[in-house]
Amino acid sequence: MHIFTSLTSKAIPLNMHNVDTDMIIPAQFLTKINRDGYGEHLFQYLKKQDANFVFHDPKYQSAQILLTGANFGCGSSREHAVWALMQAGISVIIAESYSDIFYNNATTNGLLAITLAPTVISRLMEEAKLGNKALTVDLQEQTIKTVTGETFHFNFDPFRKECFLKGQDDLDYLLEATK
Repeated sequence: MHIFTSLTSKAIPLNMHNVDTDMIIPAQFLTKINRDGYGEHLFQYLKKQDANFVFHDPKYQSAQILLTGANFGCGSSREHAVWALMQAGISVIIAESYSDIFYNNATTNGLLAITLAPTVISRLMEEAKLGNKALTVDLQEQTIKTVTGETFHFNFDPFRKECFLKGQDDLDYLLEATK
C-alpha cells in the first residue's frame, strides 16, 4: 500500500446511485489470476452504452477523485472492482454511502473511501461538472477543500487512517505492532 496524506485533483462527477460491482468491472473480465489489467475495463458497459458517459469526457482524463451517490459498490463482493478503479487512476472516492464489503475492500487495498452528506455531494458534483475545479483531500486533517475555499470535514476510521498515513496494509500494521 502507498502512503496517502493528501491529494489535489479534479473530480469525476458520476451522478449515480446503486453502482454495483458488475457495472464497475463486468464479470466477463474476471479471468486473470493476478491483480493486473482491470483498469482498462472500468465501467466497460456504461462506456459502450452511453457516448456521453462521464468517463469519455477528456476534461476528467487525469482526475483521481470520483464523486458519486449512495450505495456505491453494491452487488457482489468482488475485490476486482477496487483494483479496476485504482488501476484507472482513482485514488479517492467520495460518496453518500458504500456497501460494507466494497468499503472494506477499498480501504484495505489503499483506495480512500470518504462519505459525505448528499447535500455536500450535490454541491461538489455541480463544481466538478465544470471540469476545471480541483478538490484537495487532506487525510490528516480529514477535510476536503474546494478552490473557492469551502472546507468539508469527513469522519474516517482511526485504524484505517493510520494505515493510509503510514502506507501499511493490515499485515504491515500487525508486524509493526509485534516488534
